Amino acid sequence: MAEADGAGAPPAGEHAASHAGQAAGPTPGEALTTPATDSTPDTVDGVAFARLYGEPLFKLPQDLYIPPDALEVFLETFEGPLDLLLYLIRKQNFNVLDIPMAEVTTQYLGYVEQLRKTNLELAAEYLLMAAMLIEIKSRMLLPVKKADTGEEAEDPRAELVRRLLEYEQMKLAAQRLDQLPQLGRDFLRAEVYIEQSITPRFPDVDSNDLRAAWADVIKRAKLVQHHKISREELSVREHMSIILRRLQGERFMEFSELFDTTRGVPVVVVNFIAMLELSRESLIEITQAEPFAPIYVRLAYLPA
Repeated sequence: MAEADGAGAPPAGEHAASHAGQAAGPTPGEALTTPATDSTPDTVDGVAFARLYGEPLFKLPQDLYIPPDALEVFLETFEGPLDLLLYLIRKQNFNVLDIPMAEVTTQYLGYVEQLRKTNLELAAEYLLMAAMLIEIKSRMLLPVKKADTGEEAEDPRAELVRRLLEYEQMKLAAQRLDQLPQLGRDFLRAEVYIEQSITPRFPDVDSNDLRAAWADVIKRAKLVQHHKISREELSVREHMSIILRRLQGERFMEFSELFDTTRGVPVVVVNFIAMLELSRESLIEITQAEPFAPIYVRLAYLPA
């Protein structure tokens, strides 16, 4: 059974070949004004209605059954009236700047008539172009009148030529865009999974509990009586280094263990200031499991 060609529309392979010819080389203007080479058999009095085993049929047999939607599917390979008109011009190797309106209009109306019989809704937009072609053909049959300025009137085909050239430019641009690599069609996005190390976050210490622990250290320091008066240079930075060294080999140390109460209140105060400075610089962490629980201190980094 023959594959229905719609209103004489080209088979899909033939249409694709026509599109492939557009993508190579010529500029948009040259693509229209220069006749394109077409591999379809030459037709003089008509165009093929169907294709049987690869051979075009220019006249449908009387007993040939055509499914109702066959012509519709085939004609929809065109992207619209301009696409169909451009195909007809190229098929006959016509120059788009000098279109023989009588012949092109006759062929176009043949396509539209076949389409109208199968799908009137789809044929509506094609009928609008058919009316425009008939108008241009009629205007060309009238005598040419010169304008008041003495110049010849504009060619009735000028607007149609302009639209065809614009359509050709957009079509070539769309083909160039389609040739660019597309995500999901030509390549896939690579996904790299990076293993993340999760650092445990310990609960923060309540300021009231820290104040109470500090008061307890001061209370015990005052219980130690000093009978020897001595003057000692106290350095916060030095005590910061001492605290860091003590925490090097320990996972956690209790808050009170970092204070030597036997050295007196001044040393304990400086030691506490050093601890607060280390916490501010994020070198140590002061943590507590729950309110009123013991306070612990640990390094905020892994020692080398």
